[in-house]
Amino acid sequence: MENYEINTETLALISLKNKTEVFEENDHFFIDKVANEIMESSCEYFGSSLSGRQKGTERLIGVSYKAPVIVEETEEMIFFPTESPRNDSCSWISLQKINKYFRCGEKMVIEFKNGSKVVLDLSYGKLDNQVLRATRLESVLRGRKSNKNSFK
Repeated sequence: MENYEINTETLALISLKNKTEVFEENDHFFIDKVANEIMESSCEYFGSSLSGRQKGTERLIGVSYKAPVIVEETEEMIFFPTESPRNDSCSWISLQKINKYFRCGEKMVIEFKNGSKVVLDLSYGKLDNQVLRATRLESVLRGRKSNKNSFK
């Protein structure tokens, strides 16, 4: 599966060496591309580019470094990077699919709403900060949608 696009079932894109482990609500598989390439093609599939989405985030919430992105607006598909997207080791997590996250030794465990889990080599503070940024982005997006609806 070389042409994978993020969809409403996508939980996470976990970057491995030269490939990505894809977690979906009812599936789990590997793709021979790094996660950033999948993010780029997914953003393009929905009519933008990853850098365009990052610029949009900067305009909406003022965050430019490790910015969460709105991959697709109508479904509110917001993903955040685990580190700088300039690194091929960057993974991407769906904000809406997270149930909870917690420390496990030196690593972090993200548990998704469907019960599946991913383990990341990341500090609690860094993960929590990324979740908060993505939540701010989600809040601004929802606020703009409700303002649009109030003018109809």
